[in-house]
Amino acid sequence: MPAITADTFTLPRIADPTVTERDRPVRSITTGPRGYEGEGFPVVRAFAGVRAADLDPFIHMDQMGEIEYQPGQPRGTDWHPHRGFETVTYMIDGRFAHQDSHGGGGLITDGATQWMTAGAGILHIETPPAELVESGGTFHGIQLWVNLPRKDKFATPKYQAIEGGDAALLASGDGGTLVRVIAGDVDGHRGPSGTHTPITFVHSTIQPGATLSLPWNPDFNALVYVLSGRGTVGPEGNPIEQGQLSVFGKGDRITVAAAGRQDSNRPALEVLVLGGQPIREPVFHYGPFVMNSKIELIEAMEDYQAGRFGTIPPNALMPHTSR
Repeated sequence: MPAITADTFTLPRIADPTVTERDRPVRSITTGPRGYEGEGFPVVRAFAGVRAADLDPFIHMDQMGEIEYQPGQPRGTDWHPHRGFETVTYMIDGRFAHQDSHGGGGLITDGATQWMTAGAGILHIETPPAELVESGGTFHGIQLWVNLPRKDKFATPKYQAIEGGDAALLASGDGGTLVRVIAGDVDGHRGPSGTHTPITFVHSTIQPGATLSLPWNPDFNALVYVLSGRGTVGPEGNPIEQGQLSVFGKGDRITVAAAGRQDSNRPALEVLVLGGQPIREPVFHYGPFVMNSKIELIEAMEDYQAGRFGTIPPNALMPHTSR
């Protein structure tokens, strides 16, 4: 898992909990079902079965892979629209090419994040690049949808290209955990992403037997998703493993511990920790549109069909099929 790594003993340490801070209890643990997205790449639907109120301001999250593709196997998505939210594509391992109807495009690779504000409307494509399709290789990433409040639903579309080395790197108090802050604030250290909706998005690698106690904004909700490995969450040590999501209750800190023994191909516990300020507005979600009313959904579909989201550029990127 080659997302950005570092020697934890040289990094700033996260402060230990104080006697007045309260560990957040675990409210639920769910297992994400497996499925397929786009032209057929495998995903885990991380938020399936979780109440929308517990996820707010998040809408949807897929773990893409982890998979070792054979030549000719990699697949992506074709051109498609979005309106009313932000998409976050975090590539842990492998490469993903993208292009949009507003002139943007590029390659997302190991540890990098593409933060796209769809806002008023955009067409885009994300697909494994031709060389990965031809040669095969590892593919592993996350796509997260972050809702926009009513006042920002029609913001001008834009991208933030965040390289893996841009993340703020921290270590747990005992040095057993590497914490990558991609968005938001952890213990006074800010990630590089700018967000319309206040959120925190963190990728942590917890070594076998180590424990992470992470200070967390008490006004934010709190979620932990296990990318790989196994361990426990919360003050009572609830078991959790790959593909499972934990929803936490109120408090000041989040505790995640790695099992002392991991599988040989899972040398550490890898988790995403995320949360944000709930928007608490009506959500009408249909396919690639996330709006505040049914009327706005109908308008989004009409605007897309009328070409108001832009046009697919000449010589556009397309899903590559090996010969």
